[in-house]
Amino acid sequence: MQIEIHNLTKVYNEKRGLLPFSLEVEKGELIAVIGHNGAGKSTLLKMLASCLLPDSGQVMVDGINLGNRLAVVRKIGFVPETPNLFDFFSVEYNLKIFARLFQVPFLRIEEILKEFDLLPFRKNKIQVLSKGLSQRVSIGRALLADPPVLLFDEPTSGIDFEMTKEIYRLLKDFHASGKTILFTSHRPEEIKTLATRIIVLHQACLVFDGSPQKYFQSEIHEKLYL
Repeated sequence: MQIEIHNLTKVYNEKRGLLPFSLEVEKGELIAVIGHNGAGKSTLLKMLASCLLPDSGQVMVDGINLGNRLAVVRKIGFVPETPNLFDFFSVEYNLKIFARLFQVPFLRIEEILKEFDLLPFRKNKIQVLSKGLSQRVSIGRALLADPPVLLFDEPTSGIDFEMTKEIYRLLKDFHASGKTILFTSHRPEEIKTLATRIIVLHQACLVFDGSPQKYFQSEIHEKLYL
């Protein structure tokens, strides 16, 4: 297994964030993590990305414990729902900051700028970019160290139809290249289009884990969306 999650738990001031959660993920899976607001989806992704420390539990990726901070950035790329970039710095400088953090050569920045069509915007401050462009920078940043695992929290939230199609294309391309992907979503059409496996969280607990076909035929789907 590429990812092994054992009894991951998070509680916010006696409120459940995620109850003991265990999951195994094979290399190359594209998993949709779904559920109502407050179910624990973002909490799960933030803990996998080490943006949030769990109260208990352990995550292993390729046999490496992600308690090691440097190992995290080399193994997992995280794209949050709201890009957490430095708004008053340029696109290029944002990427340089994280290239230093991730210990990757600056040549990789040029590759990212070209790959995500950001060359015309390299000197623009993040604060003047559209949500779609900021999302592109955020994805590029997550790919700086070329990690084998990518996490996307609501990747199409607040962006227009054309950019949504672009995000779908990118996710499919990343998946085709062999990357393992987990993404959260509220959109049934997005889940149908992208996912090879679906897990459902409800009140901080895992209540479904299976194929898209089984999910869309299940009572869980009806309760969530109908």
